[in-house]
Amino acid sequence: MKRGYLVPHPPLIVPGVGKGSEIPDTRRAYEQIASEIENVNPETVVIISPHSILYGDYFHIAPGKGAEGDFGEFGAKNIKFSVSYDEEFASLTGDFAREIGLPAGPLGVRKPALDHGVTVPLYFIKTRRIVRISLSGLPAIDHYRLGMCIARAGEQLGRNFVIIASGDMSHKLKGSHYGFAAEGPEFDNLTRGRIERGDMRELVEIDPALCEKAAECGFKSIAMLAGAFDGCKVGTKVLSYEGPFGVGYLTASFEETGRAESLLPELLAARDEKIKAIRSREDEYARLARTSVEHFTLTGKRLKCPGGLSGGLLNDRAGVFVSIKKDGNLRGCIGTTMPTESNIAEEIISNGISAASRDPRFDPVEDSELGGLTYSVDVLSPAEPINGKSELDVNRFGVIVKCGKKSGLLLPALDGVDTVEDQISIALKKAGINQNEPYALERFEVIRHT
Repeated sequence: MKRGYLVPHPPLIVPGVGKGSEIPDTRRAYEQIASEIENVNPETVVIISPHSILYGDYFHIAPGKGAEGDFGEFGAKNIKFSVSYDEEFASLTGDFAREIGLPAGPLGVRKPALDHGVTVPLYFIKTRRIVRISLSGLPAIDHYRLGMCIARAGEQLGRNFVIIASGDMSHKLKGSHYGFAAEGPEFDNLTRGRIERGDMRELVEIDPALCEKAAECGFKSIAMLAGAFDGCKVGTKVLSYEGPFGVGYLTASFEETGRAESLLPELLAARDEKIKAIRSREDEYARLARTSVEHFTLTGKRLKCPGGLSGGLLNDRAGVFVSIKKDGNLRGCIGTTMPTESNIAEEIISNGISAASRDPRFDPVEDSELGGLTYSVDVLSPAEPINGKSELDVNRFGVIVKCGKKSGLLLPALDGVDTVEDQISIALKKAGINQNEPYALERFEVIRHT
């Protein structure tokens, strides 16, 4: 019978880093979890960490014979860890993932040190060997599917294994140095309630926009853990919850109690219905962006401007940004601050192709993804110079930062960008401009089409 646990990873809970008493309920829950795992005596512990190697479109499964780590970055270098990897388990998980079209495996950094998403659990949980799996920028449903691959690998190998989903809840509770957001306690309460009810489907379907605004790092770990229990009845129990420093720490146990129907078909059907509903509301700007991407992806050719478009698309010129999302996560975004084409329609067609195929943060969109993508188009007003951040409004204005030949742009009203300071900081990073360098600010407005 499978067992899994959700645990947070505050280094302060470890004596030698903190006093070990600042988060008492969490510490007691950890000790209970450690005792339960010791009684199970698993051959392998699978640890899912949000702070290991992170790729936008690939799941990193740590390769090699093992790894080491310590709490040096938290002032306790003398607390060290050395673990062996279950290479057979890791390899088979990657094989099963690739078999169903999930990009996963050992590519990338070969010997990354153990991160605190792994070492904090390992301080309490004693184990002979582990499988270490990272999160990715892929949607929650893909993390769920990878969880299914973990379970399949463990079952095929006949392993007695336990899964640890390492992750904190919101970092934007009251008292957090990240700042407060109402979505912080909303996310924590929602997640806690759904775990208490054992509602695995609703747990995986938490709105990605809420996760973004809550600034959490545990949701996708939970989704992967839930996937490992697909086809099972699950007994769940919240062991503790506290947020003494403005960050939510939730511990919970998951235990298989019987067999059930797979949730995956329902999750996929719900996703498809959501996309269908979004597309039924598309205006002609978003629809043109989608048509451009689909035509280019399937044929390799640029779409010819279709007939029947409105005068605004055919007669006006403007800078345009095309954004592509997959299950609520960004999949590509490219645009122009000034018009480069004969009209807005051609600008959308051109930038749609670029967003799908030339965004350096992502691989080009593939044929198999087209059915799951949604689109938005931002038409920009001409930018105007401003004297300072007091003339910005994060929801109304986009910002352009300039320093010499370097410049960076950020659109307004983006999920997770709540303050003007955040907006400017992100734009500076995109431009490669240091915050201490002298830079000029410009602002612009957009009309957003979806």
